[in-house]
Amino acid sequence: MAYIDLPAPFLPHSIPMHIPDGFLSGPVAGVGYALAAAFVALAVWRTNRSLGEKSVPLMGVTAAFIFAVQMMNFPVAGGTSGHLLGGTLAAILVGPWAAIIVMTSVIGIQAIMFQDGGLSALGFNVVNMGVITALVGFSVYYLSALLASGRRGWVLPVGVFVASWLTVMLAAFATSIELAVSDTSPLHVVLPAMMGVHALIGIGEGLITAAAVTFVLATRPDLMEHGPRTAPQGGLS
Repeated sequence: MAYIDLPAPFLPHSIPMHIPDGFLSGPVAGVGYALAAAFVALAVWRTNRSLGEKSVPLMGVTAAFIFAVQMMNFPVAGGTSGHLLGGTLAAILVGPWAAIIVMTSVIGIQAIMFQDGGLSALGFNVVNMGVITALVGFSVYYLSALLASGRRGWVLPVGVFVASWLTVMLAAFATSIELAVSDTSPLHVVLPAMMGVHALIGIGEGLITAAAVTFVLATRPDLMEHGPRTAPQGGLS
């Protein structure tokens, strides 16, 4: 998570990717809950239709891994730090709809047990870090997997990196809009601050995700069943 110090008149403390309590207005928070509820309900329905024998254990392991790595921050520029969001990785391993359930569980536990993100902002935290990262990340990964079929082995890892970096940027952009609409900070202040530091955080996200996917493809390619079979199932070459 990145904390960005901004001038006191605009934002009294800092802006994290996990939006805390009090940073969103009531109507904006309500919209966030409505969107999150709709996407999670759809994700549960879609996942139930395609739930395989190994899906539930893999979802549990994925959730535990993402929860653990989110607790480890890496330094970024200017005294800020970041951690893996994990939505793209979850979507690649268990599919985009199951990934939304995984990310909702992780984000919810963090908010309730560790106060990492406020309960009033839980809806948009789920949308930003769970829904956007899972759906957009998987879409870009799927395209890169198609392009990687029959081509050089670097195409898929590069696609995974781009997918991860892009989802971090989109999540930061969405957070900026939500804070601006809530009158927490002017858009011309919060947007460049969020996008600037998360451009660097996204690099860490991309490298970690690409490394994890590469490792899984090298050791357990059978787990990579969500996507074009001709690309993930065949490894990286």
